Amino acid sequence: MTTLPSATPTPQSHSPVHGPLRHFFLRFLRRATRRAAVLCSVAGLLLGAHGVAQAAEGQLRIAQQFGIVYLLLNVAQDQKLIEKHGKAAGVDIRVEFVKLSGGAVINDALLAGSIDIAGAGVGPLFTLWDRTRGRQNVKGVASLGNFPYYLVSNNPAVKTIADFTDQDRIALPAVGVSVQSRILQLASAQRWGDPAFNRLDKLQVALPHPDAAAAIIKGGTEITAHFGNPPFQEQELAANPAAHIVLKSYDVLGGPASATVLYATEKFRNESPKTYRALLDALDEAARFIAAQPEQAADIYLRTHGGNTDRQLLLQVLKNPEVQFQIRPQNTLGLGQFLHRVGALKHQPVALQDYFFDDPRIAGGN
Repeated sequence: MTTLPSATPTPQSHSPVHGPLRHFFLRFLRRATRRAAVLCSVAGLLLGAHGVAQAAEGQLRIAQQFGIVYLLLNVAQDQKLIEKHGKAAGVDIRVEFVKLSGGAVINDALLAGSIDIAGAGVGPLFTLWDRTRGRQNVKGVASLGNFPYYLVSNNPAVKTIADFTDQDRIALPAVGVSVQSRILQLASAQRWGDPAFNRLDKLQVALPHPDAAAAIIKGGTEITAHFGNPPFQEQELAANPAAHIVLKSYDVLGGPASATVLYATEKFRNESPKTYRALLDALDEAARFIAAQPEQAADIYLRTHGGNTDRQLLLQVLKNPEVQFQIRPQNTLGLGQFLHRVGALKHQPVALQDYFFDDPRIAGGN
């Protein structure tokens, strides 16, 4: 797996960072510079002599981020399922997994041609779908499943989102773009009305999930909340007695929802149909594998991610009935329509087919 430097937090001018977190942020600012250099370099190599990145049948570069929400990809990688289904279709597929953090970085990499498949929240998908309509025509490929996302705080004074003050900082993958940020905007609109949808944006800072979780568990920093995903949110709740849930994504969205998805350009789908199909076949098989063999799936996650994730906690997440591994998107349209209503999207999504490519296994989603 290729690992590019992860996304940096971008403190806003009105959100200064001091004290114990200062060196923490400086380290990620340095990473940001390196990340930009790497992306530019990779994009330059891909442009080649003709100045245009060429899609190629049998080439598949997938960007993923952190957490159990990417377990379908982890299983596909471990079991070489994409290669298996490619061979069945008569094509040898070379698969490369790139680790990035933050929807904005993922989107930049997709547009630069340095990846073929983007793995990020449905928020970044809507952003890029809206931005590329009539040009690259980016659309969703598949959901990675339904997962409840928790906004966790270690500040005992914060019981609801109305309790956040200017002294709090909310960590999430990308400010104003990530699905966590978009869900928080929807929650703000539900509480204070649409004109105040971005009321809490000024408190947000971008941090990769592992680092945000460490800040919540340790305490004593400006980071007093983290809108994360499994297993980081569960680790926070288990490791810090002060950590508690302020908000659940399912409550905001009105039920189980596909928060994390895969998406690609129309060019890639059209020029690499066998590779595209092999990916969907592999994801479908991976979903069945996880449902039938959660213990083995947990071991694959631990092998893929390393770290010190507790296996029992991991199995608890995998067996949570609210966690559903499936590739058909669920409950995504409402978020897109909200984003259009408040002016975050120029184009209004009316049906799933507007922002997801057609496929029989995707049909029936919403």
